[in-house]
Amino acid sequence: MSQGMTASMQTGAAVPATSGGPSRWESTAPIRYPDPDIVVLDPRFQHMVLGNAAIERIATGFRFTEGPAYYGDGRYLLFSDIPNDRLLRWDEITGAVAVLRDPAGFPDGNTRDRQGRLITCELGSRTLTRTEHDGTVTVLAAAFEGTRLTGPNDVVAKSDGSIWFSDNGAGIRSNYLGDKAAAELPFRVYRLDPGSGALGIAIGDMERPNGLCFSPDESRLYVVDTPSGTKTTHVYDMVDGRAVNGRVFFDGMPGYADGIRCDTAGNVWCGFSGGPDQDGVAVFAPDGTLIGRILLPERCANLCFGGRKRNRLFMTASQSVYAVYVEAQGCPGG
Repeated sequence: MSQGMTASMQTGAAVPATSGGPSRWESTAPIRYPDPDIVVLDPRFQHMVLGNAAIERIATGFRFTEGPAYYGDGRYLLFSDIPNDRLLRWDEITGAVAVLRDPAGFPDGNTRDRQGRLITCELGSRTLTRTEHDGTVTVLAAAFEGTRLTGPNDVVAKSDGSIWFSDNGAGIRSNYLGDKAAAELPFRVYRLDPGSGALGIAIGDMERPNGLCFSPDESRLYVVDTPSGTKTTHVYDMVDGRAVNGRVFFDGMPGYADGIRCDTAGNVWCGFSGGPDQDGVAVFAPDGTLIGRILLPERCANLCFGGRKRNRLFMTASQSVYAVYVEAQGCPGG
């Protein structure tokens, strides 16, 4: 553990529940394989489950974790702790957690662009930023047609160099995740042009767009909508660089998705909230069928694939970060 870190900000392996005893996260007993909290709901999920890999709590002691982004060149995971206004780094080799940036603009979603630079949604500054290779920070987007953004939430990089991000006012709803203020623009998904830097409306028909990701061939764009009422995940066809023909991909109410990512087979992995029997990750086949769950003791806000073979799933869930190896690989750009 790095100097200056709190005692609660530490690593820890997963442990199972025991009959009549504490939960697996409170016990020191070893986990029995296969992990009972990885649940197969459809045969299409079975081959993705490793019989000798357990869910691990790799770090804890935060307030609200979000935005995991894996750096294979350094073997570390970056993630946000929004209320604490910090970007943090977890070292895959040592397990140590260190503060990368504090203050950090109340960071939310993160990803890497196709040049390996960090792209961050800042709820406090209400900007989309890029951290250059030398550590300097460039503001990519702060306003649309002269009016300040409501607060970028989640972000994905496309192979053509364009950056797509949701702007949904999460940081202006209260002073906990940013600074309370009135929205000056509708909530939308924007596309940032890689050449001109121009910002355009990609999706304007959602109440509160949230997590987003592209299918492996980028022929589809998936976007989560999380208004105060019914929360759904939608899919759009990509035609000539535009997202069209939007429709509901799944409705898991009363549970719902947040951050999402695709694997190379086109399955959609969703950070999920739905109570003790659903909190964690929900996995949907390309046809919208729920095929599996990874159950966590906390609501999962976001996820990403990483590890040496891009087959380790990292999950930012409320006060902790979790990881599990799966027989699936994540797509680039998420």
